[in-house]
Amino acid sequence: MRLATLRIDGGTLAVRVDPEHSSAVAIEGVADVGALLAAGPDWRERALAADGPRIPLDSLGTTAWAPVVPRPSKIVCVGLNYRDHILEMGRELPAYPTLFAKFAEALIGAGDDIRVPAHSAEALDWEGELAVVVGRAVRDVDPATAASAIAGYSVLNDVTMRDRQYRTTQWLQGKTLEGSCPFGPVLVTADEFTPGAALTTSIDGETVQHAATDDLVFGPAELVSYISSIVTLQPGDVIATGTPGGVGHAMPTPRHLAHGETVRVEIAGIGAVGNRVVVLDGGH
Repeated sequence: MRLATLRIDGGTLAVRVDPEHSSAVAIEGVADVGALLAAGPDWRERALAADGPRIPLDSLGTTAWAPVVPRPSKIVCVGLNYRDHILEMGRELPAYPTLFAKFAEALIGAGDDIRVPAHSAEALDWEGELAVVVGRAVRDVDPATAASAIAGYSVLNDVTMRDRQYRTTQWLQGKTLEGSCPFGPVLVTADEFTPGAALTTSIDGETVQHAATDDLVFGPAELVSYISSIVTLQPGDVIATGTPGGVGHAMPTPRHLAHGETVRVEIAGIGAVGNRVVVLDGGH
């Protein structure tokens, strides 16, 4: 099953996306996917049974897709988690996940512009990632229990201000630029996602990242388990599982995103986020 949050006049609406009918079915009375997950353990049955108005997919513009969970209570991101990338850099595999946070204000939809104040655009980088969305509250659970708590998967681009990231030993200020993090277009439920699906990032059509999403040191269930040992994960919380090699800052000659470029992250079986970079004159 595929779920999404669409922008409609006056707000948003949770929908079930039915590709075979080229349409999205309204889940009436539910504003977004996060609200659907938070409503209770029967969210799956409620979504499957939804029979609201059908919205033709070809009638939707690129900006109709809101972040699939617009306001998660937590966004937990993982650094240095792709095995081959770590080894090719000559580093040892980590014993524990490297974690940092991102705030909900950073999230944008799958087709929205990445709007960046000029003062924050000097070293803008891309990080294509598989996102895990939590389906029910979990606290201090083992990996098997954690796996059963995963609602599904989506696509995320952890756009990063590298200059700010490395101003201090703490990464937060470089990782949560408001309006910079595409997330969507849909949530594919865990039973329909194929582990190892290919992730590809491109800049104006040029491939810069390509990897299998099962090349993770810490897989989705391990991450949910580990993070839940620190804090209760709530329905709709998001875990960004890390990025493979191919980021611009690590290239022999560092490359950064520029005004007018379009960065696209696609995960096979889920879909893609594709976003144009807009540098705002005067920082506004």
